Amino acid sequence: MVDYKKVEHIIDRQAKAEEEFLAEFHAGNYTIHNPLVKLNPYFITPLTALVLFKTPVRTEATITVLGKEPAGNITHTFPAAKEHILPIYGLYADYANKVEIVLANGEKTVVTIQTDVLEEDVPKSTYIKTTPEYFGNNLMFLTAAMHAMPVGYDYQGEVRWHASLNFAFDLKRISNGHFLIGTERLVKMPYFTTGLYEIAMSGKIFKEYVIPCGGYHHDQFEMPDGNVLALTFDFYSGTVEDVCVLLDKNTGEILNKWDYKDVLPQYPTAGSGSQDAHDWFHNNAVWYDQRTNTLTFSGRHQDAVINIDYEHDENGKCKLNWIIGDPTGWPEDMQKYFFKPVGDGEFDWQYEQHACVILPDGDVMMFDNGHYRSKIKENYIPNSKNFSRGVRYRIDTEKMEIRQIWQYGKERGAEFFSPYICNVEYYDEGHYLVHSGGIGYEDGKTCEGMAVMLSMQPNNPHKYDFNSITCELKDDELMYELHVPANCYRAEKLPIYYANETIELGKGKYLGGLIETKQEKMKVSAKDNGAELPARFKCHITEEKDRINVNGFFEENTINQVLLCAEDGSVIRYHIDTAPANFLAMCVGTFQKADSREIDTFINKTNLHGKYEVKILAQLSEDEFEIYKTGVTIEA
Repeated sequence: MVDYKKVEHIIDRQAKAEEEFLAEFHAGNYTIHNPLVKLNPYFITPLTALVLFKTPVRTEATITVLGKEPAGNITHTFPAAKEHILPIYGLYADYANKVEIVLANGEKTVVTIQTDVLEEDVPKSTYIKTTPEYFGNNLMFLTAAMHAMPVGYDYQGEVRWHASLNFAFDLKRISNGHFLIGTERLVKMPYFTTGLYEIAMSGKIFKEYVIPCGGYHHDQFEMPDGNVLALTFDFYSGTVEDVCVLLDKNTGEILNKWDYKDVLPQYPTAGSGSQDAHDWFHNNAVWYDQRTNTLTFSGRHQDAVINIDYEHDENGKCKLNWIIGDPTGWPEDMQKYFFKPVGDGEFDWQYEQHACVILPDGDVMMFDNGHYRSKIKENYIPNSKNFSRGVRYRIDTEKMEIRQIWQYGKERGAEFFSPYICNVEYYDEGHYLVHSGGIGYEDGKTCEGMAVMLSMQPNNPHKYDFNSITCELKDDELMYELHVPANCYRAEKLPIYYANETIELGKGKYLGGLIETKQEKMKVSAKDNGAELPARFKCHITEEKDRINVNGFFEENTINQVLLCAEDGSVIRYHIDTAPANFLAMCVGTFQKADSREIDTFINKTNLHGKYEVKILAQLSEDEFEIYKTGVTIEA
């Protein structure tokens, strides 16, 4: 038997919910003293609410979510209106939250909003050091790198916001106050998703940017004109994480594309300890510098931060300007792109770095993970003797010289070591964030290897623990430190409300589209006796507006196919990939399965038309195949 469900897109679900609560609001007599309250109105942010009421005249309304102590109060003033639809952020979990509402004429009330307990996958902080005067009404947002949901922590380390969907990679606020974050809709293992959501803190999704070439991974960047740089790859090229695209902010159309294979060799001798031919570059960051009109990328698997011109040359190719990194192993014709270290101070190259940032003066900051800390295998440094850090380099592109002018983390040694993920942020001169989010322990000691990947191995007898340490420094004084018992991809400090924020109603937009799924050409001789798919395959078929997912258990290295049987008798075949995966990088482990035999096969509806009966061709033995019916019919 096959379990089948048809899933409504979150944008459509939210639009219906919005219509329903607006109809309820307009039909009722809701006042400031008897408001309509909707907890988690858009389904995906449980610590948010809407408070709706009417006033006889237009008036401003100020809300204060009362903290457990006065320093925890969160206040925001909404513009004058007669119909007030007020988004409420910063509620505590499992708590009778008090929200004070004050009108401009002094009339006020207090609304009680009871919230549920935190979901199990929401990590609670274990240590925090700061002051409410320093941290203010900001939250520290951590996005997940494992089965841990995105969370916002206040000055006490209390959870004041979280998402109930496993949004992927970085959360970034854009110029209109909304956020961009990766969707939870997987397109390819280990973590490539359909694209990006533009979302409010309320959970309201305004846009889904669906990136057709290869989905989204790792990072995005809002351009000065509002268009969006997003990291992707060519889905059927054989390599991953080596392409950047520019998306039109209004249509999702791909306006420009940069392929790093145009400017870099893929030689293993120039690679990091984690490189393989498939994931030769592993780009984890993009930054546009308007001053020089260039793009900077962070290639973890080449221990290299590279800079290219934004404009392509007359042949449509990218132009490489410089590379920051250890030049060992790179071919002779590439050496001219590397910098020579100068100065009397301490200097270390970065290895398997993340999150490059170009500063206003042209300096380059990044998180130096330091994984292996050598290009030469015999000189690799074990994790227990290694260090990670935030680092700032000053570069002279005329003389091709580089100086290290600041670092934080080396002095903390293995305690602060993260072999993957992490980021830095620049707030002002001397004011930085350094987030070491990938710390792992095996049986109480620094893990040699990637703890998050080892912990996913079946029947592994060892005990794995995780930590994330987020620090802020001002003039080299540690002003903030947060510990969370999970691996967290990145950290962003942000106010929970943006300036002049108000409710924005209306249905969100689905922009772009999925790539056409490649059909399997191989025809397999198999019996089709009309039998139902046996229960041992544990098959689930999920249909979405733009694709289907066939999830089931198939033995490694067997030949299996999904068959879409059209009404005219034609059959379209799709490969079920049962080859064992060997990922050397796992920046987000959210989508990992406990059993490697459990496989998702995504079939996009792009260029499919009509109704199709779904069947499964399964390999039973070395030379025996059978076609089973699932009882599911889909429409494209």
